[in-house]
Amino acid sequence: MEIGISTFLEAMPNPVSGTPLRHAERLRNAVEEIVLADQVGLDVYGVGEHHRADFAGSAPAVVLAAAAAMTKRIRLTSAVTVLSSDDPVRVYESFSTLDGISNGRAEIMAGRGSFIESFPLFGYSLDDYNELFEEKLELLLAIRESEKVTWRGGHRPAIQNLGVYPRSVQERLPVWIASGGTPESAIRAGVLGLPIVFAIIGGMPERFAPLVDLYKRAAAQAGHDPSKLSIATHSHGFIADTIDYAADMFFPSQQQMMNALGRERGWGQDYTRDVYESARSLQGALYVGDSEYVAEKIILLHKNLGINRFFLHLDVSTIPHREILHAIELLGTKVAPIVRKEIAKA
Repeated sequence: MEIGISTFLEAMPNPVSGTPLRHAERLRNAVEEIVLADQVGLDVYGVGEHHRADFAGSAPAVVLAAAAAMTKRIRLTSAVTVLSSDDPVRVYESFSTLDGISNGRAEIMAGRGSFIESFPLFGYSLDDYNELFEEKLELLLAIRESEKVTWRGGHRPAIQNLGVYPRSVQERLPVWIASGGTPESAIRAGVLGLPIVFAIIGGMPERFAPLVDLYKRAAAQAGHDPSKLSIATHSHGFIADTIDYAADMFFPSQQQMMNALGRERGWGQDYTRDVYESARSLQGALYVGDSEYVAEKIILLHKNLGINRFFLHLDVSTIPHREILHAIELLGTKVAPIVRKEIAKA
């Protein structure tokens, strides 16, 4: 069971002062977090890609590379790479470079993007949203399989027997499919025999069980062994020394973020403390509490979905950096040992 951290490098305004966190400071904080995560024994750290003022993570591979030379064992992944609006050649080159710097610890988490700002920024039409992803994923997988590539698609110029360098240290650079919970994504990942990450940020995580089953069935029908495929989840949360302190510390940032997204996407209701407390319940999608409580929730998630990797999306923006570092320490030294010991008994 692998346990790690994911972040979008949020830089939203402080909910009290209104002052935003400077991008440069958030980037430096991220490198410090990755180094600490490695030191306390966490397995993976992921940085998501966004191209907007309230996030600093427009170049995840660069941030991860900055930490790669200062870490020893932690795996380093995008979370996610918005592949639809990127060039698969450059994606592979960036992450194979990261793989070389880290001596074989790089991964790519490829997704279509729940945020769409990168499409107009890089000149792509949302009318091609699904087609772009399918085509570019095909090219990315072709590049990782062969040094010389011959390929033709509908949205990117063809490649005729050209090499892509540097090659990764790992024989096959790991590529995960990131899913917000659509059956199409689960089937695609299963058919391709790729590991999958489900983003579970609301509702009850156990409701993703049918998608896990769909993924495994699609994999088996395509000739892949489902027992050899990895399944991960990504959920927001925060850990502190006591449950009440964690709940009170995390709520203002979570409320600010959810209300901001709600206004953008027309959800039509404010994120209240009652909604928050329901999400913090044992069956909910928020992993907020002390070490024992968060560990209990991860163990339940493993039981219900059979996951073998868990990402805690730790910082939704305005929690003091020292509190985030302490949460990372607790995740690595307290939560992870409890989870691994309990799962090993099964």
